[in-house]
Amino acid sequence: MEGVDHLAQERSKAQFDVDQMKVIWAGSRHTLEVSDRIARLVASDPVFRKDNRTLLSRKDLFKNTLQKAAHAWKRITELRLSEEEAYWLRHYVDQPAYTDLHWGMFVPAIKGSGTEEQQKKWLPLAYKMQIIGCYAQTELGHGSNVQGLETTATFDPKTDEFVINSPTLTSSKWWPGGLGKAATHAVVYARLITDGQDHGVHGFIVQLRSLDDHLPLPGIIVGDIGMKFGSGAYNSMDNGVLRLDHVRIPREQMLMRVSQVTREGKYVQSNVPRQLLYGTMVYVRQTIVADASSALSRAVCIATRYSVVRRQFGSQDGGLETQVIDYKTQQSRLFPLLASAYAFRFVGEWLKWLYTDVTEKLQANDFLTLPEAHACTAGLKSLTTSATADGIEECRKLCGGHGYLSNSGLPELFAVYVPACTYEGDNIVLLLQVARFLMKTVAQLPSGKKPVGTTTYMGRAQHLIQCRCSAQKAEDWLNPSVILEVFEARAIRMSIACAQDLSKFSNQEEGFAELSSNLAEAAVAHCQLIVVSKFIDKVQQDIPGKGVKKQLEILCNIYALYTIHKHLGDFLSTGSITAKQASLANDQLRSLYSQLRPNAIALVDAFNFTDHYLGSVLGRYDGNVYPSLYAEAWKDPLNESVVPDGYREYVQPLLKNQLRNARL
Repeated sequence: MEGVDHLAQERSKAQFDVDQMKVIWAGSRHTLEVSDRIARLVASDPVFRKDNRTLLSRKDLFKNTLQKAAHAWKRITELRLSEEEAYWLRHYVDQPAYTDLHWGMFVPAIKGSGTEEQQKKWLPLAYKMQIIGCYAQTELGHGSNVQGLETTATFDPKTDEFVINSPTLTSSKWWPGGLGKAATHAVVYARLITDGQDHGVHGFIVQLRSLDDHLPLPGIIVGDIGMKFGSGAYNSMDNGVLRLDHVRIPREQMLMRVSQVTREGKYVQSNVPRQLLYGTMVYVRQTIVADASSALSRAVCIATRYSVVRRQFGSQDGGLETQVIDYKTQQSRLFPLLASAYAFRFVGEWLKWLYTDVTEKLQANDFLTLPEAHACTAGLKSLTTSATADGIEECRKLCGGHGYLSNSGLPELFAVYVPACTYEGDNIVLLLQVARFLMKTVAQLPSGKKPVGTTTYMGRAQHLIQCRCSAQKAEDWLNPSVILEVFEARAIRMSIACAQDLSKFSNQEEGFAELSSNLAEAAVAHCQLIVVSKFIDKVQQDIPGKGVKKQLEILCNIYALYTIHKHLGDFLSTGSITAKQASLANDQLRSLYSQLRPNAIALVDAFNFTDHYLGSVLGRYDGNVYPSLYAEAWKDPLNESVVPDGYREYVQPLLKNQLRNARL
């Protein structure tokens, strides 16, 4: 019971109000209470058991997913859960399912792109789950390049219908979650063609399967695309392939909030601005950033608790070995990830505010901040998902050999999470979108046009190009204004350097292609500035609770100084800091690790995860790791028999043969 004692001792060291930190992590006391109650409801329900899913065959895993989705819906209706409570229940079931895309993409697409009449028709059916929807955009041959999609929707004025067709193999819809086996309907994105003219990509509601027997309708070839990376993991999702052979749908099933086709076949723009569609994109990407924080915090919680329980080396005269968490090499890898989890949580909170702000402005026909908001959310999606995927894998390594076991919870968590780096925009492609916006902003600076939102700092370009970091001693790196100016200087200098290099090319697109790596790095610098600035904003708020503000300051400074350490080449090459200042920052960073150490367990306890949700023997709240690892081993199907199946056919003859050879 060594681990139990260790974690209890660690919790007694906490120098802050852990309950108040739980509130800050959750966002509000109300959210904490609701999420905590629903988490425990899920954990106590045997149907939501998940410890055996890596042992299931693909068919059994998918059937288990269908059972859980149905049971979740049953509990939601029986208990009359609110929309917020239903969200938390699906979240804590913690198994990718077709319902994720139904609620997360299909419903928002209709809300964002459908007319009032279309919403009145389709949303009640979707809300009651009388239809199951998915979002069919990505094709076998095109993903990030949406304008390159090949599926066509040709209007037939004789019948007042659209004919949806997959003209090539590469036009097959490929990857949509829920499409493979569960969905009855899809929002299909296709090239709209009227009277021989191509009007670009639009959305159409297409019924895929019969509501009576679930068989595919005529002209529809649909199925699952096969096993994905990892066991269990995302294989509970029926990612699908769809081919449409001249499938006819009524004209009214084109999503017509922004543009329409009349009965006569005329293509017209409505009086609703097309920019309103970007609101849905902002919403989806802010949820992805929130999910990044959630996934990274799970991995960090497991690695931190296990780093306290695990002891290796350092014993003298048979005494206790050193806790792994006390090694500086462990701290320098683990604590920046803990700080990142908090940083991503707070920038995610800010993105929720941004979504509300953008939505209100769009409804008032104010599009001034839209390009900046679009670039900001694209960049933060890229930054946080890449860092989280890398962070989960680093946490697995921080747990040593035991982290490789499925029951550590880390391999499956990584396999579930890593698709986020490519869905809703490939991360490098998104960074290049951010870079285009930054280059446009830099180009407008001489005209006196003031940058807005997260690019406001660019309005002080002249000062930021000339300024020098004022840090003279290690403690100066705790000054938020010093940190912020250094990040601003690095970001603007990298953007201006890219703009100057681009100006040397007569063909701008050729220059953009040639300099794409530099441009992506400039975009990363801009996005890291956003994260740091929003973390600083959070710390500077009036934060209740004993010692809570101090811990957030430590975490904020670790995130900022570790980022400087990791990207030191950028900060030095742009002249944002000197080599001496970099050394002082490193000294301060080591000091911050020591200050964080006594509070590490309490800081991950503030995530308020149940053992059921964590799904990790290594990350148990009680620290009872070794007896649990031993017990779990005997549950493996291979241990159902002492002598393995196949021994007599394959092993015994081999052994007999070796014995005969030995006698010769």
